[in-house]
Amino acid sequence: MLLTVSGPPGSGKSTTAELLADAFDLDHVSGGDIFRELADERGYTPLEFNKLAEENDEIDRDLDRRLREIATEDDDLVLESRLAGWLAGDYADFRFWLDAPASVRGERIAEREEKDPRRATEETEAREASEAQRYQEYYGIDIRDLTIYDLSVNTARWGPDAVLDMLVTAVDEYEADGDEGKAPVTADYEF
Repeated sequence: MLLTVSGPPGSGKSTTAELLADAFDLDHVSGGDIFRELADERGYTPLEFNKLAEENDEIDRDLDRRLREIATEDDDLVLESRLAGWLAGDYADFRFWLDAPASVRGERIAEREEKDPRRATEETEAREASEAQRYQEYYGIDIRDLTIYDLSVNTARWGPDAVLDMLVTAVDEYEADGDEGKAPVTADYEF
């Protein structure tokens, strides 16, 4: 089974993906971890590396190709990244989108990275805008188009355990015979 968890920074992707992987005894691959590792290897903060990615499209493309390969070659996996649902495409059994208001996400990031919440929110919004522009430019993907996802959850309204319960219920209650078809994933670029 391949599950994807996508959403903007601070939406709870990592927490939820880890819990989901544990719940179904699946491996967990995080695009954010891979991105941060690449940034650290090169001596950049994630924000600096993101800015560099604006000038060097190979950073995003290499990361996305790696995640796409994982999605198409591995099974029994929770794949977590902003584009996980798009990258996995029809290989995914379920595609989940998590979100929360920018101020909530900024607070979460501020706590995680030990920085001022206002600054974290501003940096996060700048990062989101940059990434959205690049996704559109590279792949023809409008990241705001949620029609490919099976379930979208506002994680500001429920805690991690309740969000997990919703996703587990969605997977457990799925009946293939009653499925009228999942939304196809179409991008302007081959990953």
